Amino acid sequence: MPSSTGPAIDTITEGGRVTQVGEGQEADEGTPPVMTFGAPAVGEILAERYQLAEHINDDSAGRQVWRGVDVILRRPVAVVLRHPGGDSAKEMLQAAVVASRVIHPNLVGVYDAIDEEDRAYVVREWVDGHSLREVVAEGPLDPARATAVAHAVAGAIAAIHATGMVHGNVHPGTVMIANDGRVVLADARTDGADSPETDVRAVGGVLYYALTGHWPHAETPLTGGNVRRARASVQDAVRDASGAIAAPRQVRAGVPAYLDDLTMDLLDAQLAAPSSDVLSAELGRLAAAAEEQDFDSGPLRFTSGEAAPDLPATGGRKTLIGIGALLVVALVGLLIGINVLSDGEPAGTDAAPTPGPTVTAQAGAAGEPEPPASKPVKLDLRPNQVRVIDPGGTRSELDGVEKVVDGDSNEGWETESYHNQPNFGNTKPGMGILINLGEPREVTSVQVEFSAPGVSAELRWGTADFPSTDAGDKALLRAYKERIGNPYEKADGSTVNFSNFTPGQKYQYLMLWITELPQSEPFRYKIGVQEITVQAR
Repeated sequence: MPSSTGPAIDTITEGGRVTQVGEGQEADEGTPPVMTFGAPAVGEILAERYQLAEHINDDSAGRQVWRGVDVILRRPVAVVLRHPGGDSAKEMLQAAVVASRVIHPNLVGVYDAIDEEDRAYVVREWVDGHSLREVVAEGPLDPARATAVAHAVAGAIAAIHATGMVHGNVHPGTVMIANDGRVVLADARTDGADSPETDVRAVGGVLYYALTGHWPHAETPLTGGNVRRARASVQDAVRDASGAIAAPRQVRAGVPAYLDDLTMDLLDAQLAAPSSDVLSAELGRLAAAAEEQDFDSGPLRFTSGEAAPDLPATGGRKTLIGIGALLVVALVGLLIGINVLSDGEPAGTDAAPTPGPTVTAQAGAAGEPEPPASKPVKLDLRPNQVRVIDPGGTRSELDGVEKVVDGDSNEGWETESYHNQPNFGNTKPGMGILINLGEPREVTSVQVEFSAPGVSAELRWGTADFPSTDAGDKALLRAYKERIGNPYEKADGSTVNFSNFTPGQKYQYLMLWITELPQSEPFRYKIGVQEITVQAR
């Protein structure tokens, strides 16, 4: 009798979308055939519900990948079989169980994992599409598309890391691009040989591959863990005589400098790797900028708190450093000239010391009056700069949040109606809206228009975004402890203002956090957020 070692089919991805498993690894030439005795056949039904329809491929991990049909739910599935089952399939089954615990739109969902002793199989989503390796074989992706793919992969990795697990198998064969444009990551490993940093470095490899068509990790196994690299499956990176890889801009014209720098930073083992949630947030920012064709602001540079080692001489970086040095020299010369002109004679021994290259000249120095502070302006927030935070919730209340920044207070986002309890029916600690200002700003006030008075709310701030998952929202709530001013307790009016910001301090991430709902009708509690207005210098 089959024994189920993983979740049943109630583990379904967001929206019930049907997708396919990643292709895993290419079989090496000479890989012995798998599934001899007891090999499956077209039309066979496994576990009385999964009918095999088409054998897709074999891989070097000793598995067969089949397209199948769930005859109960009448949906296509991917079935990955290994012969024999038992101990030899333990790693595959454990990986399936681990993967089933993380639900994310950029992760392939796992429906079932079954061990029949003579064979074992995992049932997963079916993706109508192609692997990144197949897509890039037709030509490298444009920078905007490459950034979007890397962002999707980083988001999936961040969701996995938020649970304390790692993927361990990120490469062009496990990144799938569906025909509808969705990007999903498949085929996680659980052999313990990898770490969160391995996953983050691999995202850098995926970005490099998408931009150039070359894989930068030829010196290490393509798939990580204990599986051999698939020979001849991807092209090795272009390297110099010392073995150092060429930067994407040296391989292909048209790669923006900011994306070139970010990619090389992720691949540089001498630089501390960022956490996956920080990387996901940064790639999300760059992806949004790419959509708007706004490439003026450079990316976050991932360096440790200590002095960073000398960077390789890859054109762009050295040029930027050189320009920066020239600007410092020019600034020093300008300050000296101003000093001479203002005194009417060369600076002597009694003159104020001239700022050197490491001194920052500040307005208001030497007794001059402070310049007036710039007038606060209303920030033009876009829909992709706000999202709902729902830790412990059903995630059924995420839609409509873009209305809180559309300039129309007649429309807004609202919670569901909770029965009998103003504190979300005692099902979760609260709900919130995360505001990403896009860059650090000197915020002076945040005004929130609610649909009714009586709400209890506060404003918090933090330093990073987190994955838009239940685990990510819980991690964000733990990280965002600092309040702006005092909370409102059952506010008298429907409009509240938070203005107790520290002068001179800059904020990028703010979270409106709602802890208690007003009564909307007898025994029912809910609230709407009609508009959020942020003023900043």
